Amino acid sequence: MELVRVLVVDDHAHAREAICTILSEDSLFEVIGTAKNGQEAIELTEHWMPDLILMDVQMPDMDGLEATRQIKLRFPYVMIVMVTVSDDVTYLFEALKQGAQGYLRKNLSPSTWLEYLRAIVSDDAPLSKELAYRILQEFPAPRSEDVQENPLTARELEILQWVSAGYTNREIAEQLGISDQTVKNHLKNILQKLQLENRVQLTRYALESGLAGRKPRK
Repeated sequence: MELVRVLVVDDHAHAREAICTILSEDSLFEVIGTAKNGQEAIELTEHWMPDLILMDVQMPDMDGLEATRQIKLRFPYVMIVMVTVSDDVTYLFEALKQGAQGYLRKNLSPSTWLEYLRAIVSDDAPLSKELAYRILQEFPAPRSEDVQENPLTARELEILQWVSAGYTNREIAEQLGISDQTVKNHLKNILQKLQLENRVQLTRYALESGLAGRKPRK
């Protein structure tokens, strides 16, 4: 996996330092800059063009939600993970709607942070059940006349259902008796067919199309 260049955004100096320390424990990640608010994050993103941004939610001048919205509009390739001290997913759900790839709580262990961020950059980080439920509430069940013909094969539909149920690639592979790489290749095909970019968008598609409510077959 190629080196991941990271921008750390948090209004507290100690929090920025702590995040940088965590990332220094994994050679996959390189911190290329830090910012103390959303406006600085936008300016440094334009200057440094990072691969990944760790974005605090609540900051002065410009919060993480607005910064995420503006950055994803201008630099859609950038992966953004929201960072928060709260268990309230309201803000995080809004960030996901703006294009963020995921979220981390500050009280999690460093090893959990690194494991999750590795999953994010390899597109193998599942949505929590609570976030999936909130997305489901956002999109009512489609009317039969609105459902378009699905371009996915039976196996791809099966994998889509596991993804929307919150399973990682490894867990899906174990359930289906196939390799991790086979699951990854299926996911690449699914995303390409549906013209989607990541698991968040894929879960939204499954919920909108009524596929997420179906129990995956073992």
